[in-house]
Amino acid sequence: MSRVWTEQNRFGQMLEVEIAVALAMAEAGLIPKKAARHIQKKASFKVSEIKAFEKVTKHDVTAFLKSVGRSVGKDSRFVHMGLTSSDVLDTAFSLQILPAMDFVLKKAEALKKVVQKQSFKYKFTPAIGRTHGIHAEPTTFGLKLLLYYEELKRDIVRLKRARENITFGKISGAVGTHAMVSPTLEKK
Repeated sequence: MSRVWTEQNRFGQMLEVEIAVALAMAEAGLIPKKAARHIQKKASFKVSEIKAFEKVTKHDVTAFLKSVGRSVGKDSRFVHMGLTSSDVLDTAFSLQILPAMDFVLKKAEALKKVVQKQSFKYKFTPAIGRTHGIHAEPTTFGLKLLLYYEELKRDIVRLKRARENITFGKISGAVGTHAMVSPTLEKK
């Protein structure tokens, strides 16, 4: 989980977005295919370089693009073409969230199994029921666990829905107008 949230991975996901957009633009005939292949092959960055550039530019994406531009050379003019920072940042953030969500889902599924097993183990263990912060009717510890189990099932469904919703990126250019990039580019 900690690897997902490193700066190296954050910028790596941003680079993946930039490369994917360049390839889609080449496929749509908006940039030369040779340039897109060159970007795909050569594009890289250095976090230390980005940090140094950011001190001057005061803009993380501009600093990132300057570092990538050094690795790509003259074809760097096609990197980030028609995009706005949030196209890259939001889409890359979604790419970071996906493995994190997979990790959480895996742990939630494991917890659900443990809680279910324990609910059967303690199904006859008496426990004091509580309501409004005071003692109420007797119940069993197993029943309390079973209620948690059912809530975990609903939580997992909600997490899966959330995961599905974040699998979409947005590549619409400045202020979302699609002035420089067609909405069909997002589907590629």
